[in-house]
Amino acid sequence: MKKVKIITDSCSDLSGELLEKYGIDYARMNTIYQGKEKVASLTWEEYSPKELYDIMRGGERITTTQVPVQEFMRIFRKYLDEGFDIIYIGCSSKQSGSVNTGTVAAKDLLGEYPDSRITCIDALNACIGEGMLAVFAAELAMSGKSYDEIVDAVMSARNRVNQYVTVHSLDALKRAGRVKASSAFFGNLMGVKPILISDANGEQTPIKKVRGRAKSLEEIVSLLAESIENPEEQIIYIAHADCDEKELDTLRNLIAQKIKSRDICTVYIGPIIGASIGPDAIGVWAFGKEVTYRVEEAKQ
Repeated sequence: MKKVKIITDSCSDLSGELLEKYGIDYARMNTIYQGKEKVASLTWEEYSPKELYDIMRGGERITTTQVPVQEFMRIFRKYLDEGFDIIYIGCSSKQSGSVNTGTVAAKDLLGEYPDSRITCIDALNACIGEGMLAVFAAELAMSGKSYDEIVDAVMSARNRVNQYVTVHSLDALKRAGRVKASSAFFGNLMGVKPILISDANGEQTPIKKVRGRAKSLEEIVSLLAESIENPEEQIIYIAHADCDEKELDTLRNLIAQKIKSRDICTVYIGPIIGASIGPDAIGVWAFGKEVTYRVEEAKQ
């Protein structure tokens, strides 16, 4: 049986430690600021998290690209040459065209490598929700599961990723075209904080508003506590856009009080997602109940 390599992309927000621990690689996207294009590195070679988010705090905008086809050709060819079959788990197609680009690149390359396999999976999630699926796949590969077993398991797990994120406002997401919401959610009502999920189709959408930052942190933990399954077997992930360490401690303590999980892992929201969501966003993720909410149906 051939070795299986798990590849994700810059939207997965896996830390360098997690990438190394699970043997995961990622296809690089790019950021664009003041006309200069830089690699969206998950190990922060181009910007530190504070530098990136301080640019946005200053009112300036950073834009992003999807994974260039040349980058897919580079990373896929690297592991095909090393004898791997490849499973690429990419950002939700509702937020990025990278899965489609990867599929085209894979088709071209498999003509050169007829005995190899590449499957491109739409994660239906972004940020560490996408990264969780890559870790899940890597753990299956490390345990000796077959290629087809891994693909089937990831496809089944996509809608069990439960995400609850709070932001100060939806302005950055609106400008980037990354959120589906009714007009009622936009604007900056004094002290009101939206709560966002990734719906069953991979759309980022706000589902409710909470008054005050402290209450919004309590709410995202309560929502996760209601939806998580088998918490004692799970790592709960916190991802944040350069939040204050005291606030992170508060959130970790809230999780520890309400959910008896195996561990809590904290990561930065990386350059691509960060450019869209803005500074001080924070959220929690874990596997749980199937996500069935669809924003388009809710609007009807």
